[in-house]
Amino acid sequence: MAERKAWSEKRAEIMSRPGAGAAYEAARIRFELGEAVRLRREELGLTQTELAERAGLKQPAVARFEAGGTMPTIPMLERLAEALELRLSVQLHPLREAS
Repeated sequence: MAERKAWSEKRAEIMSRPGAGAAYEAARIRFELGEAVRLRREELGLTQTELAERAGLKQPAVARFEAGGTMPTIPMLERLAEALELRLSVQLHPLREAS
């Protein structure tokens, strides 16, 4: 039976694969966007269903988004921002400052 690896070893092995860094970064972005929407929704005292109605979406779509399960389009972000009484702002940063 193979010896178990420490998480740090396993992570390093996975991250060394081609494309792993980009996939990790995409997952991070999805998670952070979803978390921001969830926090604002809760701040406004809205349910996922209420947010979905405001944004013209279905509740499962809001749930997937908040869980980081989908990469949104700009139009979807605009709809969510408006429903959350926010203004969408997209910024680009040099790679050396992005992390």
